[in-house]
Amino acid sequence: MQIFGVDIGGSGIKGAPVDLERGELVTERFKVLTPHPATPEAVADGVKEVVGHFGWTGPVGVTFPGVVTGGSTIRTAANVDRSWIDTDARALFGRRLGGLPVTLLNDADAAGVAEMRYGAGRDRDGTVIVLTLGTGIGSALFVDGTLVPNTELGHLELNGHDAEKRASTKAKEDHELTWERWANRVQKYLAHVEMLFSPELFVIGGGVSRKSEKFLPLIEGIKAEIVPAQLQNNAGIVGAAMRAAQAA
Repeated sequence: MQIFGVDIGGSGIKGAPVDLERGELVTERFKVLTPHPATPEAVADGVKEVVGHFGWTGPVGVTFPGVVTGGSTIRTAANVDRSWIDTDARALFGRRLGGLPVTLLNDADAAGVAEMRYGAGRDRDGTVIVLTLGTGIGSALFVDGTLVPNTELGHLELNGHDAEKRASTKAKEDHELTWERWANRVQKYLAHVEMLFSPELFVIGGGVSRKSEKFLPLIEGIKAEIVPAQLQNNAGIVGAAMRAAQAA
C-alpha cells in the first residue's frame, strides 16, 4: 500500500509516496524551502507544490512542527509564524490540495510512530523517547508502544533557556559549536529528560542522525540506551503516511 506523506519543518517542506509494507519512500523525496515568514497560506502553498510534484491524487498525511489537537487545530508555533495558532490546518491543507483527504499530526509524533513500527524502537516496550534534533527539538513519548501525543519536550528549560535554543542542530550551527561542545549540551538535555521520565531508550532523529557517530559516542552518564533513528530524516514522512493510511 502506498500513501503520500509530507513533513513540514522549520527549514524545509518535504514529501514522497511511502510503501507502508516496508516503511520506505517509494522514490526520492521532493523538498522546498519553508517560506519566511512561514504563514499558513505560504506553507500551504509549499505543501501543494510538494504534492503536485508527484501528481498525487489520494490521501495525504501532513506533519506540523507544533502541537496539533483534534487532528486539525494548531496550538503552538515556535518555529513558524504565530498566525498558525488556532488555525484549522487540516481544513486549510484540504482546500489547497483540491479536496484531497488530509490527516494531520505533530512532526515529532510522526517520526516517533515510524521509528516504533519500522525503526530503532521496533518491538521495544517500556518508556521510549524519540527526539528529533533540527531547527528545534521535537519529542515523541511512548509507553509500551502507545504514543502520548504533543509532549513538546524541546521547550523544557535548560540553563535558563528553552532546551531547543541550546541543544538543537540549529543552535550548533548558529553558535558554530564543535561536535564536542554540542554533544555536551545534548548530554545535559538528555540528563534532564531522563530525570523526569526515566526512559529505557532514547532514539535520536532528525537530519543530524546521519552523523550520529560524530556525537553520540561523546555523550556520557546517561542510564538509558541511546541509539540513532534508523529512518533518519525520512521518519516524519513515513509517520505522516502511516496516520493517513489509518484514517483512510
